[in-house]
Amino acid sequence: MKVLIVGGGFAGLKLARKLNNKPGFEVTLLDKVNYHQFQPLFYQVATAGLDASNISFPLRKVFHKSKNVRFRLGVLHEIVADQNKVTTSIGDIEYDILVLATGADTNFFGNEELAKNAQPMKSTAEALQLRHRLIENFEHAVIAKDENLKKQLLTIVVVGGGPTGVELGGALAEMKRYTLPKDYPEIDFHDMNIYLIEGSPRTLAAMSEKSSADSRQYLERLGVNVITNTVVKNYDGNTVTLMNGETIDTAMVIWAAGIKGNLPKGVDPELIVRGNRLKVDRQSKVIGMNNIYALGDIASMSTELYPNGHPQVASAAIQQADLLADNLQRIESRSSPNNLVNFEYNDKGSMATVGRNLAVVDIPKPKIHFKGFFAWLIWMGLHLMLILGVKNRLFVFLNWFYNYFTYDQSLRLLFKNTYKEINNRELKLESGELNLRS
Repeated sequence: MKVLIVGGGFAGLKLARKLNNKPGFEVTLLDKVNYHQFQPLFYQVATAGLDASNISFPLRKVFHKSKNVRFRLGVLHEIVADQNKVTTSIGDIEYDILVLATGADTNFFGNEELAKNAQPMKSTAEALQLRHRLIENFEHAVIAKDENLKKQLLTIVVVGGGPTGVELGGALAEMKRYTLPKDYPEIDFHDMNIYLIEGSPRTLAAMSEKSSADSRQYLERLGVNVITNTVVKNYDGNTVTLMNGETIDTAMVIWAAGIKGNLPKGVDPELIVRGNRLKVDRQSKVIGMNNIYALGDIASMSTELYPNGHPQVASAAIQQADLLADNLQRIESRSSPNNLVNFEYNDKGSMATVGRNLAVVDIPKPKIHFKGFFAWLIWMGLHLMLILGVKNRLFVFLNWFYNYFTYDQSLRLLFKNTYKEINNRELKLESGELNLRS
């Protein structure tokens, strides 16, 4: 059975590892990058808490001892379902079983100006770009003579109050409190403002009300300005405009407000639902297809408990891949092809961290909520377990241990020559000419 897996994220990698060295399978794993990215810690790369290599792991190294799994670096262009093949940047690839695990990208909801000017964070590369932008803004603020310009450079707006936005807002607030005043003694960081904007009434809306309330309290304790029941209407590179008419002058907007599935050409538009997700049955098979499956963020599986699809989190993707691997082995062996198992999501809980010793955890069965230092330890332990590679786990742990006692990391590095002498340029706030991203 030739199995083509597109995407080396949590779902695609789990499926490939589950089929590794299983007789009867020839597996090809296709991805546009040659490493697995641990998305839950992107925000720590962006805020110079971890090095990018600590949360990335070469996909080829995962399968050093594999006899049947091969990796190919390329981009999926189109599915040709009637010919059982896909067209990619490296040529056509035929399959018996196609598994789409392409994940999700940033959703700007059709606003081109936001997409042009706001900073996304859905990949390791984007997290590094965000880090560079942050450092550049601080370097420009040191020499800025105009106070309004300096204030704009020191204002950061995070859009989206989910786990990514909350964790990023807390990390930025801790940088402001512990690290940046030592890096830039010329700047009064009392003038630095961090905003977290959320369209719903509360942060961490997918978690319990207690977790939402605790997370907001933690953020406000750290100095983050939390604005709820408000959405961002536009950002032109200089000014954020909210739906209620209010404006915020800022040189950086970080977009963590929504995601959409990465779907290739060749997919029936009638199968695409909200969030650019594909309709699948209880065995993760795309509706109307005989040999095409979808896992993780791009799959919309309607069940009694989750009529609008499962949450787009790593645990759901991993469980779907685990079950699909078992079902494919049943199909390949022909011993029980008609006894395939339906998927049922086992929600083991959710968690988020806001900062040092500040985290929230919800466990559904039994229904338990706890917060603070103990929740923070559990958050760290779980993330360490999920990171690929013993070396990566060790480095992440050492980084966290060192940072806990020193309140600092030596990772605020610029690896590109993008610095410009800001005072020699005509930067007029009122004319909208400030565009440091360029």
